[in-house]
Amino acid sequence: MLKLFGSSAWIFVLTNLAFAQSLSFQTYVNPVVPGDHADCTVTKVGTGYYTTGSSFNPTPVIYYSTDLVHWEAIAQPVNASWSGYGNAPAGGCWGGQVVFHDGKWWFFFKSNNGMCFVSADTVTGPWSIPTVMNTPAGVPGLGYDNSIFIDSDSTWYLVVKNGQPNNWVVQLGSNGQPSGKVLNLTWLNPPPSYPYSWAEGPVMWKHDGYYYYAFAGNVYGGEWVMRSDTLTADSSAWSRPVPFFGQSAGTSLFVTPNHCSAVVSAGDSTYWVLTPGWETANNNEWWGQGRQGQLCQVTYNAANIPTAHYPDNSPAVAPKLPSSGIPWMVPHSDFFDSDTLNPEWSFLGYTASNTWSLTSRPGWLTLSPRGRLYNTVIKTDAEHNYSLITRLDFHPRSVTDEAGIWIFNGNETKFAKIYSSVDSSGRKIVAFSYDTTGGTTYYQVSSPATATDSTLWLKLIRMNHVLIGFCSLNGYNWIKVGSSINVADMDDLQTNYNSWTGNRQGLFVQGSPAEFDFYIYRDAYTPILAQCPANQYGTTTSPAVGGISSLSAHNNNWAMYAGVEFGGSTEYPMRPDSLQLVASCATGGGTVQVWLDSLDTGTEIAECSIGNTGSWDTYDTITTPVLKPVSGSHDVYLKFTGSGAGHLFNIEWLIFTDSSHPETTPVNEYGCVPERFELEQNYPNPFNPTAAIGYHLSTVSNVTLKVYDVLGRQVATLADGKESTGDHEVQFNGSRFASGVYFCMLRADGHSAVRKMLLIK
Repeated sequence: MLKLFGSSAWIFVLTNLAFAQSLSFQTYVNPVVPGDHADCTVTKVGTGYYTTGSSFNPTPVIYYSTDLVHWEAIAQPVNASWSGYGNAPAGGCWGGQVVFHDGKWWFFFKSNNGMCFVSADTVTGPWSIPTVMNTPAGVPGLGYDNSIFIDSDSTWYLVVKNGQPNNWVVQLGSNGQPSGKVLNLTWLNPPPSYPYSWAEGPVMWKHDGYYYYAFAGNVYGGEWVMRSDTLTADSSAWSRPVPFFGQSAGTSLFVTPNHCSAVVSAGDSTYWVLTPGWETANNNEWWGQGRQGQLCQVTYNAANIPTAHYPDNSPAVAPKLPSSGIPWMVPHSDFFDSDTLNPEWSFLGYTASNTWSLTSRPGWLTLSPRGRLYNTVIKTDAEHNYSLITRLDFHPRSVTDEAGIWIFNGNETKFAKIYSSVDSSGRKIVAFSYDTTGGTTYYQVSSPATATDSTLWLKLIRMNHVLIGFCSLNGYNWIKVGSSINVADMDDLQTNYNSWTGNRQGLFVQGSPAEFDFYIYRDAYTPILAQCPANQYGTTTSPAVGGISSLSAHNNNWAMYAGVEFGGSTEYPMRPDSLQLVASCATGGGTVQVWLDSLDTGTEIAECSIGNTGSWDTYDTITTPVLKPVSGSHDVYLKFTGSGAGHLFNIEWLIFTDSSHPETTPVNEYGCVPERFELEQNYPNPFNPTAAIGYHLSTVSNVTLKVYDVLGRQVATLADGKESTGDHEVQFNGSRFASGVYFCMLRADGHSAVRKMLLIK
């Protein structure tokens, strides 16, 4: 019934998991559903789990899991061509829950038309056209952010929230419409005090004979739970609501847990909820990723009062359940080799079915504009570092015709894009731009596409808040389009919480149709920032210098990078023969093992040793061969081993190479260290008040040499401009600065090195 993503390597994983849980699946670090996953609901059917929630303007997605940690998109229950679908930020589908009842699958959601449901014989569809639900007499509307509760006797209910004072439980009939019992819980949050703010996002479950009712305060956080031994509207039968989450999330990377799912049980006799959480590191700079899905274990005390334990950024023990070969849930590459669209993709608002096709040109996705509007297929913009690649066939006729890759915010007011078009003279160009309400940053180059070959490759890379755009005729030789663009304001908090939706990424057209051959999410041959693993055990990151941190490893730590695309197909015939790690070490170092899909039970493809590089601030490039053939998309694990419990090494970048296509990776753009690129330790050190700083360049380079304080603030620029090959030296005068630690950072055509300096007066 379900199509599992991945390669044949997962057969090996499955076989081993039948006997023991792999080391890589014993723990997890949240989020487990990265990217926007607002207002979570979870349903358990047999040994499978299904989660949905609010999707708003993008079409909703149903995710499936067998272990509550690894999720895959399996269905889109509401068709974007439904005439009742909206087309505005924060419109579309609010709430959402999939359940299995009376031999049928149902999906309930709120739209502009009211509370609706669709149904299907299988969870993957096809799904019916939405039916608008009737409102029972005496109930002031069916509201939004509702959920479904199925009692132990199979009686089912819609748990209703409508406005600040109204909480209701409404029995449903066999046709999905309200029929039967109506419970009035408006006593829960009475005016004028509204003790629980909005008492919104209600969910229910049953445990050990008790009924549990949980609800959120508002978007700022707070979740409460109460219980009763009977399902009744009588307030005296319900316990006083108590906080559901057992500890403050204020010190966590993600905060404000609320709008959680109902509690579900696992086969290992544990209990769990999913809840969304805002990422708030560095003054909320990643609000643009939306409310990401956090998995929290629930325990019951002797009085059967439940507590959800919110993650504290350290590896949490995972349920002892098989992953069933499902990879980590990030956007995955798509080669459009099916006649149905992968359910990871969403459309944006109402999208007529005749505006896209996978069959008009087999193996390609054809997108046509929605009238005067752009048309797009999108996925959640889930992570801080990735590389997006597509190949398109496009024939622009005017300056308003565009086709390519973009990232945009939930408000649909900020758009970063790399695209094909023409200029005012009709000449083919590739443009890289950032359009915001405050203005536009724009770069363009002549398109490498020719009259005889109209296909074009585009690449868009994110390194934290910085984007870089490229184009190519063949996918090997890349042309940089302009300069990098900082999109930190798109990632930050905006009006109405980014219209409730995190940033999205994907393919788009405007003005004229285009055909897309594939979409690659994380290219193995573009440098991968080591500080951004999707999951890890024991590693830490160094303080950022110039926006870049390194991953610090100790013995038996590991880090996983999800959805790495190695190619090997006709469309992308790359195959890795080596791996480069950019690393530093001031001790005896250790070993890096490289595994695909799982530690110990997956496939080990490489192993290398990292020795002393001279200091923690001196980075060298270590190259090791890839020992087994690799193709397709994989989760890449790095396992770190060494003697003792001390710090083994730092890793800044990892990149796979295919020596048959040496120009594939524009390494000079990303901070990888070239041969004999060196920043020497300042002399003397400590110093007072002046120090000499030496560095060596292997080629003529555009150089910046800057000094930062321990908070990462730039305090001095010592060099800025083109410099010749060879040795250079500058003086730093610290007479006007306070005693303390400073960092000197050298950048040369994208390469970087850092040294720590100590000023003592």
